[in-house]
Amino acid sequence: VQQQACGGGFVQTGGFLRLACEASGSSFDRHTVGWFRQAPGKERDLVAAISWSDNGSYYTDSVKGRFTISRDNAKNTVYLQMNSLKPEDTAVYYCASVYSSLAYLCRDQRDYLYWGQGTLFTVSS
Repeated sequence: VQQQACGGGFVQTGGFLRLACEASGSSFDRHTVGWFRQAPGKERDLVAAISWSDNGSYYTDSVKGRFTISRDNAKNTVYLQMNSLKPEDTAVYYCASVYSSLAYLCRDQRDYLYWGQGTLFTVSS
């Protein structure tokens, strides 16, 4: 499975942006998918994740109510809709996935096997 994230760029505080992670390969509809981000000088952290069963999802506290993760399995694509953006959202964003027969919502980045190359966007104040 190969993945590619796109949707980066510049956006003003309070603006919105949607990232897309398109995967190639089979069985993506049985993958848990996560969006991670790494700000300058900081570690890479999980932002949101979505399973394939009943579309269960997870959000880190700092993005709850502002970000929404969703998937379109017919298009092998997972989206991260980001609203009310803040300067602290500036980071390189990565999508990652792992096959999960039990639709486990993985939260540890070490559980993810397939990674996209990352896309950078900057929220200007």
